[in-house]
Amino acid sequence: MTLTRLTALVVVVSLLFLCGTIDTEARHPHRHHRSPKNMISAPPTGAPLYSPPTAASNASSNSTNSPPPSSSPGAPISTPAPTGANSYSLFDVLTYGAVGNGVSDDTEAFKTAWDSACQEMNPSMISVPKGYSFLIKSTIFAGPCQNIIIFQVDGTIVAPSEPDLWPVISRRNWLIFYKADGLTLCGGGLIDGRGEKWWDLPCKPHKAKNGSASRGPCDSPVALRFFSSSNVTVDGLKVQDSPQFHFRFDQCRYVTVSSLQIRSPAFSPNTDGIHVEGSENVLIHNSVISNGDDCVSIGAGSLNIHIENVTCGPGHGISIGSLGKQNSRACVANVTVRNAVIRHSDNGVRIKTWQGGSGSVSAVTFDNIHMDTVRNPIIIDQYYCLSKSCQNQTSNLFVSGVSYRNIKGTYDVRNPPVHFGCSDSVPCTNITVSEVELLPATGQIISDPFCWNVYGMAQTMTIPPLLCLQEGLPRSIMDIDSNKCY
Repeated sequence: MTLTRLTALVVVVSLLFLCGTIDTEARHPHRHHRSPKNMISAPPTGAPLYSPPTAASNASSNSTNSPPPSSSPGAPISTPAPTGANSYSLFDVLTYGAVGNGVSDDTEAFKTAWDSACQEMNPSMISVPKGYSFLIKSTIFAGPCQNIIIFQVDGTIVAPSEPDLWPVISRRNWLIFYKADGLTLCGGGLIDGRGEKWWDLPCKPHKAKNGSASRGPCDSPVALRFFSSSNVTVDGLKVQDSPQFHFRFDQCRYVTVSSLQIRSPAFSPNTDGIHVEGSENVLIHNSVISNGDDCVSIGAGSLNIHIENVTCGPGHGISIGSLGKQNSRACVANVTVRNAVIRHSDNGVRIKTWQGGSGSVSAVTFDNIHMDTVRNPIIIDQYYCLSKSCQNQTSNLFVSGVSYRNIKGTYDVRNPPVHFGCSDSVPCTNITVSEVELLPATGQIISDPFCWNVYGMAQTMTIPPLLCLQEGLPRSIMDIDSNKCY
């Protein structure tokens, strides 16, 4: 590891350590402390290595685009922090007028605390103290900021409880972080999306608790959404019952997500735990996710995504896609999922694409994954469709270079343990399988795998035997290769 990367790692880990040590001190506004030193732990093997900026470099790069510190009459004032790389300025939301009774609207207090911290020349900490419940409506925490911000959530943040309480123009997102470079969102608190009444709207395509179902499009808020942000860390939070996705990262770079607990009921529709779209160098690890849709979903334009030590279920497993909807082009590459557990889910590890799309999915590794009563433990579905009206089309994404290693456990016997359904016109190639042992959760009969237009090899004996993989490459490989993105 180079000196630059080692320095960066010290900065990131020091921030995370600081997150976990100020629960009681954070109740006192505008005090300035020096953070504890060192306490470095190595990242998981294979995790993306990157060099987030130091506090000084962040201030230098952003200072020309940020407004000067506020001097508005009557505004809470933050005393300048002591000189030093490890000092920070503290902004307690209670000082900015937050009530914290779960009923009063505390949105403006949070926004003012953010704006003040964002203008602070020193590294800043926004404190959401323990023992309070803060009602926050849809809002944007916008940068760029003068320096790094730690957003420490030790209390509870709740969304409005009724869909009718949301403005029509703000029904797609709840808490948005935009150009929030260097942000650390952390703490032992709870973020509650209170999404149940959204899930039960007549427009929602889901199977409700009473067994009834209805279909149709419907906008619902994503709980936490990050746009165009780099060097972002999310650590230690509990997030529950989002109306839609719990986390979404769009056009972000160098993101670390760790030690999260995400939960919503198995029947809650479209409540993906973490969705990544158009983002690069993302590490998601050491988290537990149970919900009504994908545990982690990876969308178009995602590159260098590493998922490790994640427990999923119930839900729909870990998915790449869906990709290529409405004849769009999509590119995903360099994805690793390692040391995961998937329990009682509709899918295990899945790649799903629509007919008619273009682009590619390449360089994907699924390694050391335990399945517990999973309906489709291993699945490539290039005929993904949410209705029965999808037409056959001649184009599709090129899926190549996918490795499945050491995937073991039990499967739900309603579906085969392995399903490779590749496009008629664009075969899957270079699919390798080794040390796969998938046994029925009930009964003794092992189902045969399903293979369609898939080329690759089983490098070891597998259960079930994967004799349906075609050897070599298809004759049309030169034409197919032109579809590849990277």
